[in-house]
Amino acid sequence: MSRVRVLVLEGPNLNLVGTREPEIYGHETLDQIHAGIARRAIELGLDVEFFQSNHEGALIDRLHARDFDVAIVNAGGLTHTSVSLRDALLAVERPFIEVHLSDPSRREPFRHVNYLHDIALESIVGQGARGYHLALESIARRAAAGTLRREGMGAGG
Repeated sequence: MSRVRVLVLEGPNLNLVGTREPEIYGHETLDQIHAGIARRAIELGLDVEFFQSNHEGALIDRLHARDFDVAIVNAGGLTHTSVSLRDALLAVERPFIEVHLSDPSRREPFRHVNYLHDIALESIVGQGARGYHLALESIARRAAAGTLRREGMGAGG
């Protein structure tokens, strides 16, 4: 069995994690978070690749490459605004787990809109950087059980 390829896709402003509102997003930088994710992925026998962009189109183009088996998606503010990112996630027919460092449902009302939640395998929110590790563990469990796919995803998407 080949190793599961995980794409960690991160949206706008996540490059500022560690310095941007640390009371909400924590003090770890994105590079530090990625280093921890990479270590945990090795422990779980998963291959991991990272892509962060402040540009919606770049995130969509990266998804279109379809060179991954499953994604961990922290879309940042695009979670609340981007039908196009939602459409791309559906179009590439790859399962994904949604992760947010904070819990958007406990923040401003405009953050309560979520275009990704209902199409994600699961959503992990409010766990800080640990949320990425929980997502990796979920992926490893699902891969081992043969259930690494979005519910209802058939050949046609």
